[in-house]
Amino acid sequence: MTGHISLILGGARSGKSRRAEQLATKTQRPVVYIATYVPDTSDAEMLSRIASHTQRRPANWQTVEARFDLPQIFREHPGKTVLLDCLTLWLSFQHDKLDERQLLSLLEEALNAARLNGINLFLVSNELGMGLVPGTSLGRSFRDLCGRANQLAAGVSDHVEFQIAGLPLILKGGPPA
Repeated sequence: MTGHISLILGGARSGKSRRAEQLATKTQRPVVYIATYVPDTSDAEMLSRIASHTQRRPANWQTVEARFDLPQIFREHPGKTVLLDCLTLWLSFQHDKLDERQLLSLLEEALNAARLNGINLFLVSNELGMGLVPGTSLGRSFRDLCGRANQLAAGVSDHVEFQIAGLPLILKGGPPA
């Protein structure tokens, strides 16, 4: 059994997470939700966002939080549906530890592990390249990394869509698995 990879791209508040959740629910497989953010208890606004995401998810979904070893996580959940929300935050928490080449290599390893373990993967990611050019070299470097990571993910995905105002625009493949 080989896996199926769907990439759901969009800007802030485009509906990409909600769309990925809807698609994951339709698979009829056990769902593992990978939350790629480490909560900062002093950030009330972000904690509110996290609570909103948590309340939307079905109670029977397994949640994996604050782990960044994607290849290993995928090996631990063969044959399941996995929703990773989101690639951009995963990259942001790794950006100061690994260089771009290492990060893209690790992402490629993770996507291969998902496919080889028969995972139905829904990968949520932000499209950062349509906004203003960041004013710092670190900001530009991160934007470029995200663009390259999205290209890598899109290249191996069976289904790619772009969320705009809560509506999906199919970029690659037919209906998601």
